[in-house]
Amino acid sequence: MRSATLVLICYGLMLVTGVIWSRLPIGPLQGTPPDLAALTAGYLGLTARRGIAGAVAAAVIAGYLSDLLSGAPAGLFALVTGVVCVLAFLIQRRILVRGRALTLGFAASVGLVAEILVWLVLALAGAPPSRVDHPLLALLMVAFTTGVIGLGALALYRRVDAAFARTHRERDHALEGLTP
Repeated sequence: MRSATLVLICYGLMLVTGVIWSRLPIGPLQGTPPDLAALTAGYLGLTARRGIAGAVAAAVIAGYLSDLLSGAPAGLFALVTGVVCVLAFLIQRRILVRGRALTLGFAASVGLVAEILVWLVLALAGAPPSRVDHPLLALLMVAFTTGVIGLGALALYRRVDAAFARTHRERDHALEGLTP
């Protein structure tokens, strides 16, 4: 139920961001919206409680919804979010995402890794390269926008985890960003 709630919130955030992002007066960042599906997948992998299967399934669903909303080739973001979730699960015991700086760094790194994975999948599929003048600048801009938007999104996800907590201790840990 927790994973389904996080996917629904991610879908709502992607809808709102997709509508509002192109109308914001943010200059060159208008072409690089945040990767909320990858951020959600990273959070699901980071906070997987009883194994990875449910978290990866939820991440793939969020990625597929991102495919539908963005018009990307079918399965592109679903594959990338699944891999991001597995990577986050593999490092979940090695990092502690607390405080604004670490949350921003985690969100930005998830955006960066997801964008690199998208480029790799497209290159392996033989898809034409994107029409970006400066690809490294585009990578940094996606990481930046995902990091900035990720601060609020991860705080919202922590509130959802706190709502699904069974004990007071689990609730406090979810709000502080500690993994169970």
